[in-house]
Amino acid sequence: MCKLVFASLLAIAAATGCSKPTDAGSAEPVPAKIATVSVDELDHMLASQDCQAVDANGDSTRRQMGVIPGAVLLTDMDSIGNLPADKARSLVFYCANTSCSASDYAAGKAIAAGYTRVKVLPDGIAGWVKAGKKTSSI
Repeated sequence: MCKLVFASLLAIAAATGCSKPTDAGSAEPVPAKIATVSVDELDHMLASQDCQAVDANGDSTRRQMGVIPGAVLLTDMDSIGNLPADKARSLVFYCANTSCSASDYAAGKAIAAGYTRVKVLPDGIAGWVKAGKKTSSI
């Protein structure tokens, strides 16, 4: 049941692009403050294979801006199955930009599901692109 609720909430967050679900139901608490990383820190972590990027954007944002290469895309009911089975694996969630809260919401749900090394990239894909980092098309 927990996985189904988590997957449903992630799907809603991903589908709306830059806003967390308004009807989240309070099945599990979302942490108030989640650790953050900068674009350069994430780039270094990915280069050293020290984390998994997780994209919480909707399809329109992904088509417009691209995605961080190798990122797990949270899109539908099967999204939770795409996260690493190892709940100690470092995950860095991102969404569109600093005005977006989908990454914080999805990261909070991952923490509630038992993932222990969760961070967010506040600058999102917009900051990644602005810094000249490589993206992939969907």
